[in-house]
Amino acid sequence: MFCMQCEQTISTPAVKGCVFAQGMCGKTAEVSDLQDILVRYLQGVSFWAKLGADYGYNDNEINRWCAQAFFSTLTNVNFDPARIYEFINEAKRNKDSLEKQVRDIVAQKQGAIPPLTVAASLAIPTGTEAVIQFAPSIALNHNKEKVDDVLGAYLLCLYGLKGVAAYMEHAAVLGQTDDVVYKTFHEIMSFLGDKPDDLEELLGTALKIGELNYRVMTMLDHGETSRFGDPVPTTVNIAKTKGKCILVSGHDLEDLYDILVQTEGKGINVYTHGEMLPAHGYPKLKAFSHLIGNYGTAWQNQQKEFAQFPGAIVMTSNCIINPDIGRYKDRIFTRSIVGWPGAKHIIGNDFSEVVNCALSQAGFTETDEPHNITVGFGRAALANAAPAVIQEIKSGNIKHVFLVGGCDGDKKERNYFTEFAQKTPADTLMLTLACGKYRFNSLDFGDINGIPRLLDVGQCNDSYSAIQLALSLAKEFNCGVNDLPLTLVVSWFEQKAIAVLLTLLSLGVKGIYLGPSIPVFLTPNLVKVLVDSFDIHPISDPDTDLKNMLNA
Repeated sequence: MFCMQCEQTISTPAVKGCVFAQGMCGKTAEVSDLQDILVRYLQGVSFWAKLGADYGYNDNEINRWCAQAFFSTLTNVNFDPARIYEFINEAKRNKDSLEKQVRDIVAQKQGAIPPLTVAASLAIPTGTEAVIQFAPSIALNHNKEKVDDVLGAYLLCLYGLKGVAAYMEHAAVLGQTDDVVYKTFHEIMSFLGDKPDDLEELLGTALKIGELNYRVMTMLDHGETSRFGDPVPTTVNIAKTKGKCILVSGHDLEDLYDILVQTEGKGINVYTHGEMLPAHGYPKLKAFSHLIGNYGTAWQNQQKEFAQFPGAIVMTSNCIINPDIGRYKDRIFTRSIVGWPGAKHIIGNDFSEVVNCALSQAGFTETDEPHNITVGFGRAALANAAPAVIQEIKSGNIKHVFLVGGCDGDKKERNYFTEFAQKTPADTLMLTLACGKYRFNSLDFGDINGIPRLLDVGQCNDSYSAIQLALSLAKEFNCGVNDLPLTLVVSWFEQKAIAVLLTLLSLGVKGIYLGPSIPVFLTPNLVKVLVDSFDIHPISDPDTDLKNMLNA
């Protein structure tokens, strides 16, 4: 195996990348190799999908399936080799079907088939063992002794596009699709399937991926708000409440809604976990009285927290880790593209098995003292708050605004973000999003003339809301975003964070502080490009960074 797509990547002077029998995330070499095969097949499918779109033909079912299958290769999504192998078989069927259809259309219109890309012309054997033996020949580092600038830029594109695919699927669940988005996705996938080696072209593609992700985040924002209403500031209890219970983790609000509907009146309390915390701010979801609160913190603590949760657990999207540790595999259920060998997988939206499991468990036996935090500062809420924020900035009561958020993880260096938040001056405002906020969101930061100093914007994809606030502030102050008293302090872990970072760079945002470490696939030369072109700052220590930010 060869994988370096997340912060857990093995990095020593001798080894760069997870190259052993198992990655640090728990992914086996078999699963990793199967995912590499799947990605190559998908790049071949995209060649024909892109060509079909050029001739006005779109297969919406295959379009969505491609994003789903690509999503399954993200960190902590699908660890089940049988499921990945089925994706490979489906990819072959879709590629063959699409190729036949598109060849017929091109012939009818008297067009010409362009030269096939490497991925489109790839002949992959059948049978699990044969596929596994074939995998090393198409490994990302095939014939590379080390990660050079070209491979690093290629991985930046590939991993960033994986993040975009995840957001595309989140949007599609809510009925949001776009032919232009799918065509652009296929263009980039097909390009990456032809072993590009032009560094400048790859770096330009990375920014194109950022532009694409901005369009996808716009779709996703529309899907969530049109389906569940604009989030409103809402207090959420993060303490336990007596009773039977279900815990919903991941990112999928639609699954949460179905679970709430199917548990209504059954005496079951529903808790959110991780990136599902923002759900409490959506009017259509918060209307359910048995959406009782949030349990636990970020994804990396789930093996301890899930083991202690006395009910059923549902993983709706990425962030699952080994449920055998903690021994709760018999009561965790996966959905959509999520998979773990031996864990029960729910197909469709019938959660009766989850309900029955919850009823058979002990549930919480007592109610703890409430501990409330506030969420719900999405795009509309931030727009409503903007005039007050603008006035406080003009009055000198708010000196600076920080966005402190992104992915969380288990590196001890991530204590930086807790310390940073605690050290921000009392006359500064903080926006936060994604699971990185669990480092400090239970702390009390007070307010500035009624404006809470900590505003929870939502999930990682809700960085769109923060961007909209920045754009409105720039318009009000008649300046560029980079001229605002605003600094982004971003914690990255996996591919969604890469997609969001590329979005920010594509919008021209500069001066981002990034940590706790720089992605291993970024060579020193590529880091220099990011620093020189976009003024990216690898984080150092909170005191030094704060001083530099406030004096910039």
